[in-house]
Amino acid sequence: MLSSVEILILSAIQGLSEFLPVSSAAHLVLVSKYYDFLNQNLLIDICLHLGSLIAIVVYFRNDLFNFIKNKKFLTKILIGTIPIIPAGYIIYQTGIIDQLRNLKVIGWTSLVFGILLYISDRTKIKKKIDLDFTNKSAIFIGIFQILALIPGVSRSGITITSGRILGFSRFDSAKISFFLSIPTLAAASTLGIYNIYKEGSVELNFLAIIAIIFSFIFSYITIALFLKFIQKFSLNIFIIYRIILSLFILGIIYL
Repeated sequence: MLSSVEILILSAIQGLSEFLPVSSAAHLVLVSKYYDFLNQNLLIDICLHLGSLIAIVVYFRNDLFNFIKNKKFLTKILIGTIPIIPAGYIIYQTGIIDQLRNLKVIGWTSLVFGILLYISDRTKIKKKIDLDFTNKSAIFIGIFQILALIPGVSRSGITITSGRILGFSRFDSAKISFFLSIPTLAAASTLGIYNIYKEGSVELNFLAIIAIIFSFIFSYITIALFLKFIQKFSLNIFIIYRIILSLFILGIIYL
C-alpha cells in the first residue's frame, strides 16, 4: 500500500475520532496493527493531532477571539491544562507511552471508561459554562484529562465525563473539552514539529503535510456534526460502540 494512502486512512481515523468520546489513539493503534501500516508511529500521530488543532482553532475562532478579551475564561483553560503537561512529558520521555500502546490496554480502558461515561451521563444538569466554570472545576477536569494519555481512554471522552460529573450539559461539557484540547494539542504538536525538524527527512515532511491537511478536514466536519448531535441526543451510541469495540478486542486477546 502506498504511504500516502496509509496516511489518508490514518488522517480520516484521527479526524473522525479525536473529538468523539471513542479514543483516536486506540483506533490509530488498532487499525495500524491490523493493516500493518509502516508509517503509523508516535511522530505521525502527533502530526495528525496538529491537523485537529488547526480545525478546532478555525471552528471556534469567534469564541477564541472573545476569550482573548475575556481573560478570566482563558486563564481557567490554561489552569485546566497544567496537570497534563508534566504528566505527558514524563511518560513520553521515559518511553512509558510506547508500553501502553498495545491492544490489551486499549481493550480494558475502552470498556472501563465507556462504562464511566455512561454513569456520568446520568448526572442532572445543574451548571452552565458561562456562570459555573470555575478554577476549581477547570482543575478537576484537567486532572481527569491526564488519564487521556493512556490509549483507549479518549481525551474527549474523559473530559466530557468529568464535565458531566460536575453537572454541566453535554454541549457545555463538549465545549470545555474542545477548548481544553487547544493547549494540549498545541504542546503535542510543538513536540511533533521539533521531531520532524530533527529527523530532516523530506519524505517524512511530505507525509506530515498530507496528514495535517486531511486530519484538519475530517476534524472540522466532525466538530460541527458532533456539537449538533449532542444537542438532541444522548451519548449512548458512543458508549455502546466503545463497549462492543472493547469486547471485540478483549475477545481477540483472551479467546
